Amino acid sequence: MFVVLTVYTYPSCTSCRKTKKWLCANNIEFRERHLFRETPTYKELLHLLSLTTEGLGEILATRGQSFKKLVDNVEEWPLSKVVDLLVKEPRLLRCPIVTDGKRIVLATIHRH
Repeated sequence: MFVVLTVYTYPSCTSCRKTKKWLCANNIEFRERHLFRETPTYKELLHLLSLTTEGLGEILATRGQSFKKLVDNVEEWPLSKVVDLLVKEPRLLRCPIVTDGKRIVLATIHRH
């Protein structure tokens, strides 16, 4: 069975462009989801979180200014509150997020 990857991206993200370029160069089919135009639903975000091996930190952009301005002690929040916030503020998600639907394949490209 052939699986098409889903790549969650931001328009101005350098890592997103590098990831898409690498996927294309390696003939890997993917579907792009623009995080602002096609914000993941509450249910989709719960599914993405269920795929993480390291929890919230794997998909949250915790080093970004947006996160630091909006969020304090997110680890202490109930999951429902975190997911509600991510639906309203998708820029708090790390990008790119690449998934095959069963696991997160790539959370970010390592920068050298």
